[in-house]
Amino acid sequence: MQPREGRRPLATAQTLATDEYVTRLYLPFYKDPVLILDGALKILCFFLIVFVITGSSNAVNLTDGLDGLAAGCLVMVSLVLGLFAFLSNHIELARYLNILYIEGSGEIAVYLLALAGAALGFLWYNGYPAQVFMGDTGSLALGGILGVSSVLLCREAILAVAGAIFVAEALSVILQVVSYRYRNKKRVFLCAPLHHHFEYKGWPETKVVVRFWIISLLFAIIAVSSLKLQ
Repeated sequence: MQPREGRRPLATAQTLATDEYVTRLYLPFYKDPVLILDGALKILCFFLIVFVITGSSNAVNLTDGLDGLAAGCLVMVSLVLGLFAFLSNHIELARYLNILYIEGSGEIAVYLLALAGAALGFLWYNGYPAQVFMGDTGSLALGGILGVSSVLLCREAILAVAGAIFVAEALSVILQVVSYRYRNKKRVFLCAPLHHHFEYKGWPETKVVVRFWIISLLFAIIAVSSLKLQ
């Protein structure tokens, strides 16, 4: 088939085994993998997977400190990953967008969209003033789901972008602990995780939550835009 005018020729399709595509590291706004681990370096994939899943799980747990904060961010991140999963399941759309075609990823999309719907329903009662709470069991499990989904889709970096609030919350705790321990008990933030820092500065709880939602939405849009801007 001849390429249409104004469009570059389509690349030849290549079938990858599971152990091959998980060794490829993709970054937003780059159509090709930026790193392919081979040989003995494949062991690094194991540590990356563990890091992503445990990091995502704990980051969501740390974010769940204000009414509706974690649930609202979960809705947006789940929708972003669900969109990537849906597009990756359609061979023509995946080819057009220069993303991996992952057979069966539509099932991941269904699960993530169900998660987004469940989190949205939960948010109705978890919003300020909260009537129900997620707790450690809920936040750790939901964060783990996001981590596992990003690994299965080979989109760990997209999770970091779309879940920028989760990343910021986790980093604030790490920086606070390191600073307190190695800088003679000096603190970087008034309190960690990050949302408590703004509470200590006098922001009402609802103001912190809404502004974090806005930031989360902006980063979710950036993550989705990477589908075409590459």
